Amino acid sequence: MYLVKTPRIIQSLNAPVYWRFPAKEKTLYLTFDDGPHPTITRDVLALLKKYNARATFFCVGKNAREHPQVIKQMQNEGHQPGNHCYRHESGFQTPSYFYYKSFLKARNYVDSRLFRPPYGRIKPKQAQALSKKTHIIMWDILSGDFDQNLDAHKCARRVIQSAQAGSIIVFHDSAKAAPRMLPALEAVLKHFSKQGFIFKAINPNEINQIKKK
Repeated sequence: MYLVKTPRIIQSLNAPVYWRFPAKEKTLYLTFDDGPHPTITRDVLALLKKYNARATFFCVGKNAREHPQVIKQMQNEGHQPGNHCYRHESGFQTPSYFYYKSFLKARNYVDSRLFRPPYGRIKPKQAQALSKKTHIIMWDILSGDFDQNLDAHKCARRVIQSAQAGSIIVFHDSAKAAPRMLPALEAVLKHFSKQGFIFKAINPNEINQIKKK
């Protein structure tokens, strides 16, 4: 079970993480987890270019090591990479020492001051420790593109109905999610572009100036 929109009560908990950003303008933050993938991530990049959109890619270190050229392409096109652990470990199930080690190993292949815990699962003690080294980025809108019981239309509708200015939206640039993610992503880009929204990458240099919500 998972929630499409993260409840405000969870967002308000006193933890060093960002669930969404305040936005006075029509801004959305698209994020992609679990890549880079040699073809699917490039398909995502092509769609983003089509709509003049920028995004943030939380990359699994092992995948980044295998596909450094994809990381280079996303950076050259104005997107932001982020750390997603080396082997996509859950913080709940991984002893903290090994979790930190995975985070640091991924840094060898993903040069970033942004981090998203795989599955969104991180112990408070882990979050407190890692927040001294990185900005921990969660989300307030989950597309559900990983859910094989959904179709692309439902994934897109979930995002379109729930997102608002400042939302951080999760998609996945993975083989499992691609059949739903790619059509849903284009529908989301088309809908919000027509509404006058812009899509920005998360900028680590600006985060210290942003009040956490």
